[in-house]
Amino acid sequence: MLLVAAGLLLAVAAGGRGSPAPEQESPPGSRFVCTSLPLDAAGAGCPLPPVPMQGGALPPEEELKATVLQLRETVLQQKETIGSQREAIRELTGKLSRCEGADGKSATGAWKNEVGKGKDTMGDLPRDPALVIEQLSRTMQTLKDRLESLEHQLRANVSYAALPGDLREMLQRRLGDLERQLLSKVAELEDEKSLLHNETSAHRQKTESALNALLERVSELEKGNSAFKSPDEFKVSLPLRTNYLYGKIKKTLPELYAFTVCLWLRSSASPGIGTPFSYAVPGQANEIVLIEWGNNPIELLINDKVAQLPLFISDGKWHHICITWTTRDGMWEAFQDGEKLGTGENLAPWHPIKPGGVLILGQEQDTVGGRFDATQAFVGEMSQFNIWDRVLRAEDIMNIANCSINMPGNIIPWVDNNVDVFGGATKWPVETCEERLLDL
Repeated sequence: MLLVAAGLLLAVAAGGRGSPAPEQESPPGSRFVCTSLPLDAAGAGCPLPPVPMQGGALPPEEELKATVLQLRETVLQQKETIGSQREAIRELTGKLSRCEGADGKSATGAWKNEVGKGKDTMGDLPRDPALVIEQLSRTMQTLKDRLESLEHQLRANVSYAALPGDLREMLQRRLGDLERQLLSKVAELEDEKSLLHNETSAHRQKTESALNALLERVSELEKGNSAFKSPDEFKVSLPLRTNYLYGKIKKTLPELYAFTVCLWLRSSASPGIGTPFSYAVPGQANEIVLIEWGNNPIELLINDKVAQLPLFISDGKWHHICITWTTRDGMWEAFQDGEKLGTGENLAPWHPIKPGGVLILGQEQDTVGGRFDATQAFVGEMSQFNIWDRVLRAEDIMNIANCSINMPGNIIPWVDNNVDVFGGATKWPVETCEERLLDL
């Protein structure tokens, strides 16, 4: 047995020194040893395709085409390498089987152990031939995927990549300019839209205001025509001395530095005719008041300051009353039936009449618009209550009183739609101016 083992070892050594080609048949009874190779020696069995040297810088399109061709050649060479390696694997597998089938189990087992301690002959490839083929197949598929990706990238980007750098920068700047112009145009359109909306809203409000004024005027005319011959030909009747009969002027007063108040009234109440009108503002209930209370003479109150007026009108007849006042030195004048009966000064001098108050006919206000006292209520009838923002001339007051002119107040005119009545007070057609004169 020892002679047989020595012969086998000599045969193995003789086979290791030679380099038989894969195509030659091995003599019967010979053995093969699988030896691991260093990494630098693997290049001899798996040669890489030569990389062509570029003489100069190529355009991006040509460079991509060259890369694609090179990858295609690499794939073909890998296919050939895989085919040759498959043949080598089958040959090695056959030789290994013959080695395992030889005599000498102990020597064969020891040889197997030594071979098991070695490294893979292909570096990072597994020993199992099936695993080697599977891994090489995966590598080939990866290369094919990379090739398809490069072809797709070439088709998608070759037109842009082939452009010179200056041209690309110019296109980018142009695109930036177009984007900024678009944004500017959008902002301008938004501003125009907002401005148009505001103008439309303002125009709509103006139109609605004009229509409302027109409708109000038509309503006034219809109401005036239905009740009286003219909007100012009416009177307010307050027949009882109560704290709930009164009339209210819808309009209010602006800030005044002078005024003239004129009205026709008729009363036979005793004692005193009460309060023909009162004007109250927040903080001052007696801003303007004309009152005859008890056995006292008629009084004019401005900012709660009092002046007694030489007027006598409680005889049950129609009388035309006018009162003027100016903040300068607090000058005042009193007219009855067109004649000046009294004048004075220092009545609330330099005090402007406050705006935004409430003007009441027939009651004296203790608060703005309320808290009436029945003992101060006016009993009788009144008409043609007008207020001007200036002191009228004595000639104008005379002409109004003798029916020569009809001059409505420029601040408070006597019109039907500007007077509301409450608590049982009524509005009636008034006698003509001439009829009132005959009653004097």
